[in-house]
Amino acid sequence: MKVRPNVRVFAAPKCRRPSGPCPCPRWRGLARTPVEGFTLIELLVVIAIIAILAAILLPALSSARERAQGLICLNNTHQLALAWQLYADDHNGELPYNLGMTPGGSRTNINWVNNVMTWDTSSDNTNLATLTGASLGVYAQGETRMYRCPSDRALSSLQSAAGWSARIRSYSMNAMMGDAGDFTTGGFNVNNPDYTQFFKITQILRPAGIFVFLDEHPDSIDDGYFVNKAYHWQWLDLPASYHNNAAAFSFADGHSELHSWLEPSTLRPPLPNAAGLPISIPHDEWADFEWVISHMSVESQ
Repeated sequence: MKVRPNVRVFAAPKCRRPSGPCPCPRWRGLARTPVEGFTLIELLVVIAIIAILAAILLPALSSARERAQGLICLNNTHQLALAWQLYADDHNGELPYNLGMTPGGSRTNINWVNNVMTWDTSSDNTNLATLTGASLGVYAQGETRMYRCPSDRALSSLQSAAGWSARIRSYSMNAMMGDAGDFTTGGFNVNNPDYTQFFKITQILRPAGIFVFLDEHPDSIDDGYFVNKAYHWQWLDLPASYHNNAAAFSFADGHSELHSWLEPSTLRPPLPNAAGLPISIPHDEWADFEWVISHMSVESQ
């Protein structure tokens, strides 16, 4: 007698739908269904969502980039302050020369920098030897990137047409620091005779409160000598405001910080011929100017 194996045979269920694709879940994958694309409304909805996300994310990315550039700028001013301190250590405490220069005037490498920034195509704007060959160059170990803020991309139309990407310097030194040549022959600065001119690092009794370097507005920067006159209520030289309306400062103790500006008269576009110097400061907008003056020096005793 033959014994059949215990095998159960399943038959595909019959779909009772008279026509169209089979709705049965088990067999639906075997059915041939038509492929449908996006409707116009669905496509417009997707585009709108992408636009909304871009509007949300792009400002955040731009802000993050500005913060990163601000940190680089802080580090640059810090590195310059370290080079300045090393110079003083090697020169018995005497500070680097900080001479005023003019575009057509004489040049000397005894100064901390040996160039004048302009809006023409003068080689001072691009010649790195005016940095490395000057008195701080050896203490900066030949590094030139520390002399320029990464947010400083201001160029004139002539410079852009010449294929330039940037000028080489964004920073200046506090005019009350160092030997300023003819401005300080009497032992004081003729621009601020009632304030101490610091010739030696030991004269700076509160180094955490006196700035040495700052990033200067691109239409204000020329030589490396940043000067304003106390009680004159005019910007002769204007700080930059690249970093969300703030400028980078390094101080005599070596620390650096971003200082945010409060007054509209301090904020000028970083463009050629945009500063309009000198700037008379309205009496209700003195806060920024007073901060700079109070951190440039101390009144003479």
